Amino acid sequence: MRKFILLLFVLTLTLSTQAQELNCSITVDAEQTGQPNLQVFRTLQQELTDFVNNTKWTNKVYKNQERIDCNMSIIISDFESTSFSATIQVQASRPTFNSTYDSPIYNYNDRQFSFDYTEFQPLNFNLNTFNSNLISVIAYHVYTIIGLDADTFEKNGGEEYFQVAKQIINTAASSNFIGWKPTDGTQTRYRFNEALLSNVYQEFHTAMYEYHREGLDIMTQDPKDAKEAIVDAIQTLSQINNRRPNSYIIRTFFDAKSDEIQSIFSGGPSVDIVKLVENLNKMAPTKRSNWSEIKF
Repeated sequence: MRKFILLLFVLTLTLSTQAQELNCSITVDAEQTGQPNLQVFRTLQQELTDFVNNTKWTNKVYKNQERIDCNMSIIISDFESTSFSATIQVQASRPTFNSTYDSPIYNYNDRQFSFDYTEFQPLNFNLNTFNSNLISVIAYHVYTIIGLDADTFEKNGGEEYFQVAKQIINTAASSNFIGWKPTDGTQTRYRFNEALLSNVYQEFHTAMYEYHREGLDIMTQDPKDAKEAIVDAIQTLSQINNRRPNSYIIRTFFDAKSDEIQSIFSGGPSVDIVKLVENLNKMAPTKRSNWSEIKF
């Protein structure tokens, strides 16, 4: 009986360690406040790290090696008592098949981030209740990361997670915090999620799959075919740009991908890059310095 109980405990512990989806590094930088060494900032960093990495966000089981690597960098610009003004830079990546390379899938600088926080307060997420802008913003980015990761492995695989992010938006819209409503600007959490769920930008999800699953994941096996698949994915994205030039979702894609694309097409087997470079310059003109380095 003791052996059975021990085995059951080990299995339960194994499943619990597999259940979490993210392997997230979180930093809190308070240099701009002039009081960066206050204990409250270290507590916030540790509590958020535990919250993000130990919460079960989906009903799927992830093995340790399947957990999504991400980073959240919170820059505190000002605070008074329990009220904080900040920005949060969120980045995430996914592994490529038969390689040690991690490909960036999300690079989002969220400037509409203020929150209330009392040291040691419990951090709990309830999808149907707005309790904390801190929790809502973090949870929104978590589900966006999980959705984008799923998009790279299965066509339209991320939709269910983008829908959860939309629920977070709908609940948080009743608060006085910005970033959740249509009137809060054109580069907001609301606008990015709206684009991810809109049929107007449907090709984005196709391109994410083509780029990663049909492109990067065969790079070690057949680099020429892989590069041609990535060229096709960029062409797929250009259909969005033809309808909606300079769209927020396209800009966010290239914020994550510009250095990687430059690297992919700066060596290895040659493919036709004329149309590729033309598309890149149209879609992401601010990245021209990257595109000028493309040679193959």
